[in-house]
Amino acid sequence: MRVLITGATSGLGRGVAVLLARRGWRLALTGRRVDALQETARLVIEAGGEALPLPGSVTDMDEIRAHHAAIKAAWGGLDWAILNAGVSESMDSKAFSEELVRWTFDANLFGVCRWLELLIPDMVAQGSGVIAGISSLAAFRGLPQSGPYSASKAALNSLLESVRVDLRSTGVDIVTVCPGFVKSEMTARHGEGSMPFLMETEEGAAAIVAGIDARRRVVHFPWPLSYPMKYLAPALPDFLYDLIASRLGHLRRKEPGRMAGPGV
Repeated sequence: MRVLITGATSGLGRGVAVLLARRGWRLALTGRRVDALQETARLVIEAGGEALPLPGSVTDMDEIRAHHAAIKAAWGGLDWAILNAGVSESMDSKAFSEELVRWTFDANLFGVCRWLELLIPDMVAQGSGVIAGISSLAAFRGLPQSGPYSASKAALNSLLESVRVDLRSTGVDIVTVCPGFVKSEMTARHGEGSMPFLMETEEGAAAIVAGIDARRRVVHFPWPLSYPMKYLAPALPDFLYDLIASRLGHLRRKEPGRMAGPGV
């Protein structure tokens, strides 16, 4: 199997890469940080897989076109694409930043769109393929001090849902993955103590792979957090949600400053 994983330099991207490498699969790995990407490639090879590291950013369409061309030249195409690269940063709306919103959307939404433009025609032509977009439980309601992130992931969920419907009967499956808190460089910098039901990276990666294997339309985990976020929170009256969310001080980011994800 031939697989693309964006944002493969750490966290879930690296965890999924190692799991799939144990199957002996071929993995194209993208990410901005060359040293970290090479480390993931080393782990993939040690686990029994084949690695094709492709340094670059999902915010640069020229780099993405070059990556796409390199994959086709090496393997002829892809069977799976796991679009994982993204960014996360808090924003207090009293200091609203249009630039921060745009930066977040460029990676979390348009970074996926750039790959979809290239992947969909190939997979439709071959009559098979799986595209998994890594979203978040934050997509289901606007979390406090997470406006740009929640909005970008909500948009991603809607986009992937629409694409899934459009590609019905083409042989191409679209999977939306909505993790909760999973240990990574991003969660470590935000302060893991403020994250309920924090999962180990390997556990989160296994949940993603299991969901894609099963071709589940929406994969969400861990269940003690994901079921309330997916089913209960959207059903709450707005006034009650506002009251509860405004008191969730443990979700507030403690350290200011922009933070990029593992493979933007």
